Amino acid sequence: MIFRGPHTDVSAPKINVVDFVLGDISAHENKTAIIQSETNRKISYRELSDSISRLAAGLQTEGFKKGDVLAIYSPNVPEYAVIFLAVLKLGGICTTVNPLYTADELAKQLIDSKAKLIVTVPDFLDKAEVAIKKHPVNDLIVIGGAQGHRKLEDLMQSNNTVIAPEISAENDVCALPYSSGTTGLPKGVMLTHYNLVMNMRQTEGMLSHNAICERDTVLGVLPFFHIYGMVVIMLYSLYRRGTIVCMSRFDMEGFLAAIETHKVTKAPIVPPIVLGLAKHPAVERYDLSSLELILSGAAPLGEGVAMEAATRVGCNIAQGYGMTEASPVTHLLPIEGHAKKIGSIGLPIPNTEVMIVDPQTEESLSNNQNGEIWIRGPQIMKGYLNRPEATMESITKEGWYRTGDIGYVDDDGLFYAVDRIKELIKYKGMQVAPAELEALLLTHPAISDAAVIPVADEEAGELPKAVVVVKTGVSVSAEEIMSFVAKSVAPHKKVRIVEFVDQIPKSASGKILRRVLIQKERDKN
Repeated sequence: MIFRGPHTDVSAPKINVVDFVLGDISAHENKTAIIQSETNRKISYRELSDSISRLAAGLQTEGFKKGDVLAIYSPNVPEYAVIFLAVLKLGGICTTVNPLYTADELAKQLIDSKAKLIVTVPDFLDKAEVAIKKHPVNDLIVIGGAQGHRKLEDLMQSNNTVIAPEISAENDVCALPYSSGTTGLPKGVMLTHYNLVMNMRQTEGMLSHNAICERDTVLGVLPFFHIYGMVVIMLYSLYRRGTIVCMSRFDMEGFLAAIETHKVTKAPIVPPIVLGLAKHPAVERYDLSSLELILSGAAPLGEGVAMEAATRVGCNIAQGYGMTEASPVTHLLPIEGHAKKIGSIGLPIPNTEVMIVDPQTEESLSNNQNGEIWIRGPQIMKGYLNRPEATMESITKEGWYRTGDIGYVDDDGLFYAVDRIKELIKYKGMQVAPAELEALLLTHPAISDAAVIPVADEEAGELPKAVVVVKTGVSVSAEEIMSFVAKSVAPHKKVRIVEFVDQIPKSASGKILRRVLIQKERDKN
């Protein structure tokens, strides 16, 4: 059975994302587009548009052209939107990198994406310099400048006219974020101009969700490298002519202060921050009365925590659902009329079809039956970069994307995500690929075998746990193993728990039976 939402389907122009997002700004050119929370630095829509054009001209003068890849390795700063949209204006591709990545992790993404340029900030320069030794780039550009490197602002001095290339919105890739998908190591997700434009139009068409509009001030605390921050906050807020308050890093006091100071009306966040709103003592010290909507996504949100936070803050909380491979939004919870269903991920957005499928038989299921959530719509990715097999495994011949999430739909047409069959671990909304950590653990001289599984945690959602087999006659502590991993990965990928076992359960083909380990973990509670 195929499920659809109640809203009328929408159409979208087949144009460059930049033309769609900015278009005619004449009515809003003096309005503030982006504020840097930490410094109160502001950029108007006119300044944003002019900066994009100047940077695009500078990049084009340097030989950057359609199809070339630029990597952004930066926290949230106003320049992020300038760089992203300048690249897209030239028909280029932005690959966005987690700013907490180590040099090795950065190098892997540079190599896989074949990035020609990288833009970073002075604080991350050391790691960027190490990474480009493994994958040389044409230029390493620094926001604000650094000794021996090109300053981003110097590229923005060009008065040359940009020669905009012709693009095929449905075929030309513009964004290349990385996702583990349902299994395995991070893969480049090829998103086209039409994918992103259509998803913004679909979100706009979800009238029951009270979408962002020009009177809104939107909190940009979620990282712009992540598809949630990139599209839902950065691009969509600009398209709707809202004002973005961007934060370069999260801390609870700074988060609360930003809401109070800038009178934030919409706050797209993740479940660990919702938990903070429900529990953190600092909440009482700030005026959060401007908040009208908290949107939670990227990981499941418990209904109890959601209700507690909504009551304490005094505003609506609604979940959304999506994934990098869907640009990202597929479901949104209506704001009115479903207050008792705050645990739901909502209704399918316009132009989106959903099936609940038996994971074993792939038979379509009906209401109130648990199965894998399959999604089909114009927002689904073109595929994984250089991974045709992974693409074929994740997208059926009929165009259905297999999410790897287990869920059901109730009699009101509202969807719920209850479990995952995919291997991905979600630590504070950030993806952790077990295979990546397992490969690293196996390089430790004391470890003969290892598996990584999620462990439920109220604050983080899930913690990566290593189940380890130690070589005979060798001694190693859990602390030593956790320290070993921590030196090589971003903070969210750290192993937080270690268990020593005699053997890792595996299938006849040698595949780790993670479900067996996960079930054993659950049986302990």
